[in-house]
Amino acid sequence: MNMKKEFSAIIKIIEQARQNAYTAVNIEMINCYWQVGEFISSKVSKANWGDKTVQQLADHIQNEYPDLKGYNRLGLYRMKRFYETYNSSPFVSPAVIQMEKTKTPQPKIVSPVVTQFSSDIRRSMLCQISWTHHLVILSGTKTEAERDFYINLCIKERYGKRELERQISSGLFERVIIGKQSLPPSKNELHQNMVNTFKDNYVFEFLNLPEEHSEDDLQKALITQLKTFILELGKDFLFIGEEYRLQVGNSDFYIDLLFYHRSLRCMAAFELKADKFKPEHLGQLNFYLEALDRDVKKADENPSIGILLCRSKDDAVVEYAMNRYLSPALVAEYQTKLPDKKLLQDRVRKLFEGK
Repeated sequence: MNMKKEFSAIIKIIEQARQNAYTAVNIEMINCYWQVGEFISSKVSKANWGDKTVQQLADHIQNEYPDLKGYNRLGLYRMKRFYETYNSSPFVSPAVIQMEKTKTPQPKIVSPVVTQFSSDIRRSMLCQISWTHHLVILSGTKTEAERDFYINLCIKERYGKRELERQISSGLFERVIIGKQSLPPSKNELHQNMVNTFKDNYVFEFLNLPEEHSEDDLQKALITQLKTFILELGKDFLFIGEEYRLQVGNSDFYIDLLFYHRSLRCMAAFELKADKFKPEHLGQLNFYLEALDRDVKKADENPSIGILLCRSKDDAVVEYAMNRYLSPALVAEYQTKLPDKKLLQDRVRKLFEGK
C-alpha cells in the first residue's frame, strides 16, 4: 500500500479546509467593513456626525476591543470610502441584499439600528479579494472601469499585493485599452480570445537592461527573471523552453521562447527583436508556427500562436503587414522602463473622447 499517496490525500483535505476557512473569514470581514462604511457614510452625509465623532468612535472601539486592528480613524474613513466608491457600482448593486427587505426575519439579537443601515455584499465580487488588495486598488486607480479591471484581474490571476502594485504602476489597464484600439480590425474579429490574452505592450523594467542591448541580452535576461516575466504575461503561461529546436528537413531552427497557455490550450511562440518591427519578421514567425502545428502540436490542442516582441513598432506598418496574414499572431513592443502612467491615461482619455 502506497501510504504517501494516502497521506497526500489527507494533506489536500486539510489545505482545502484551511483555504475555505480563510475565504469565509475574508468574506465576512469585507462585508463587515462595507456595513461599517455604510453606517458612517449615512451619518456623515446627514451631518449627524463630523470628524470629531469618527475619532470618538475609533477611540471607543479601541477601548472595547484593544486587540482589534484596523478600526482607527484612518481605517474607519477607508471603510467609508470603500462603501461610497462601490455603492452604485453595476457589478456590486445586483448582489447587494438589503437586510430589512429580506423575507427571513432578523434574529432578535440584531439591533434595529444595525438593520436600518446594513446591506449585505457577501455574494459580490468585492468579497473575492482581500482588504489589502482593495486598499491598493482604491489608492492607485481613478475610474470605475479601472477598478473593475483590476478586481477581475486579481480574481483571475490571484495576485499578491506586490504583483498588483506593479501592474497598476506599469499602467496595465491603459496598455490593454490602447493595445486593443491599435490592433488591426481583422485580428480583433478573428481571434478575440487571443486579443484578450496577449498585450500590445510589455514592460520589462525588472530586467535592468541598458538602452542599447541585443536580442541575446534580452533573451538571457528574461530567462533569468522568468518568474517576473510570467507575471507580466499572465499566470496561465507555462514555460516550455528557450531556443526551442525545430527540425524541418535537414535543417534546424530555434524559437527564442516557447510557452504553453492553459486556457487557450495552445503553444505560444515568442520571437524577440531588439529593433523596430519589420514586415519580414512575420515570415519567420509563420514558418515556426507551421512547424509547431505539424510536428509538435497534439491532436486535442489548438493552433499555435506567435508573438513578435519588438523594441518598437509603427502601427500603420503592422496593420499593412498583418492585413493578409492569416496565422494567429500578434506584434507587440516592449519597454525596459516603467511607462509614464499619466501619458498612458491621457492617451486612453483621448481614445474615448474621439469616439
